[in-house]
Amino acid sequence: MNALTDHKFADQALHSRYLAQTHEVVNVSTELCDYNMYQQDQALQEAVVREGAAWAQDELVRFGALTGSAAYLEQGTLANKHLPEFDTHDRFGNRVDLVKFHPAYHQCMQTAIEHGLHSSPWTAPRAGAHVARAAHTYLHTQVEAGHGCPITMTFAAVPTLRLQPDLAAVWEPKITARVYDPRNVPVEQKLGVTIGMAMTEKQGGSDVQANTTRAYPVGQGGPGQLYELVGHKFFVSAPMCDAFLVLAHTDKGLSCFLLPRWRPDGSKNPMQVLRLKKKMGNASNASSETELRGALAWMVGEEGRGVRNIIEMVAMTRFDCMVGSSAGMRMAVSQALHHCSIRSAFGAKLNQQPLMQNVLADLALESEAALTLTMRVARALDQRDKSEHEDLLVRLVTAVGKYWICKRTPQHAYESMECIGGSGVMEDSMFPRLYREAPVNAIWEGSGNIQCLDVLRAMGKTPAVVEAYFAELATSRGANATLDAQVAALQRELADMADMQYRARHVVEKMAVTLQASLLVRHAPGFVADAFVAARLGAQADTQYGTLPRGVDVAGIIARATPRMD
Repeated sequence: MNALTDHKFADQALHSRYLAQTHEVVNVSTELCDYNMYQQDQALQEAVVREGAAWAQDELVRFGALTGSAAYLEQGTLANKHLPEFDTHDRFGNRVDLVKFHPAYHQCMQTAIEHGLHSSPWTAPRAGAHVARAAHTYLHTQVEAGHGCPITMTFAAVPTLRLQPDLAAVWEPKITARVYDPRNVPVEQKLGVTIGMAMTEKQGGSDVQANTTRAYPVGQGGPGQLYELVGHKFFVSAPMCDAFLVLAHTDKGLSCFLLPRWRPDGSKNPMQVLRLKKKMGNASNASSETELRGALAWMVGEEGRGVRNIIEMVAMTRFDCMVGSSAGMRMAVSQALHHCSIRSAFGAKLNQQPLMQNVLADLALESEAALTLTMRVARALDQRDKSEHEDLLVRLVTAVGKYWICKRTPQHAYESMECIGGSGVMEDSMFPRLYREAPVNAIWEGSGNIQCLDVLRAMGKTPAVVEAYFAELATSRGANATLDAQVAALQRELADMADMQYRARHVVEKMAVTLQASLLVRHAPGFVADAFVAARLGAQADTQYGTLPRGVDVAGIIARATPRMD
């Protein structure tokens, strides 16, 4: 080559280098993955031991490794990227009411069922069984929330079905089996089945007494007998389940029924899906509208007492709303804490800057308080058959906790997303999914007003629940003066029943926060408990995140909550 040619090629190489290398990628976060989701959650580990499920530690460590792995977290992403599809008929014209899911959704369902998230307290009852199941569910929901709907309904159906022993003898072995079979075939061809719910109608919503669906006896009628149901259900979650607990009116009033997708003779039961719902969140899970055109169903429990018969199922699903919202908080704050431990701005890591520390610590406090209350209710579920105090707590605190924890989750998700900044708004991050999912549990299984009315109903019908609540608070008496003052104020407030329904949200919020504070004072490190009491009950109490008062050990709280990748 001559000098001119050498210069030409050198100039091209220099030009190509400049085009290819516009900047160096520095000061960016990484995916939070390949970490043990259980071992990196100090508050959860402490709660499992404290509430009676230390025996489940080894299994939870293994499960935490699975749920925190990059490959498994990806299943949650895929299940929400590829949404359910619905076919009313097959290509030959046969009615099938078939919902099709991405394999990632089936993987989440299979994992949940094979680990007993739908059944373990029923098949292996022991001290801490509900606590262990709640811990597993808490971890699994951080990966993907939508599949939890059919899992929790299947779990919650068992107490209601046991009101009808002849039906339970047939159905319970398959409901509780650790076998996932998604085929749309009669129950007789399956080893494992899932159960859904079909309660609400257009005109009533939570006011199920306004339902118009009618049940007509095929024979003599009565508990355990066959009926034909005619009507509609406006919100049927998980229409791919094998059977549904349904409310319908007989001549004696609203009654509960078990309605399978297939008739005993193997023909399609005419519970016909009209369409899938177009939901803002909970996208991976199918929800639908249906019409019942003479669908066969068995009566469950006493005729005319449908709401009472279904109430145990509702209590369990509401508890799982607490678990699910607590899990959403934990994943949101984990993402924020992880990001802020890596990203720098204005000369320092974000998690070392005072204003950001205030926000992160506050989010971590809310997450731990939600988990602590949830796991206390799990222990109450474990012990309710042996202790009147625990049974009374379940009756009252499930509604209290469901109201407040689920109510706090949407703002928690938003504030956590804001810690990430613009990247958190992008659809290729986890935050849009967490944010869209956040309001769901506050609405499902009875919205905020319904929970408050249930609290008032429980207090009016069974005054002993109030005594049990204050007895629970009394176990922390003397440990924190601010908390003691709040308990006294709350006692005065509950003694005044005037305009109680009008004041119900304020009262239930105070009940929830005061109980959370009491539990943290008893069980959490001092720097966590003191910060929560000061922030939520003190003179400068504020429910807006990032407004912690002076003197809080924000660095300690952040260090306690920050997940560390393996």
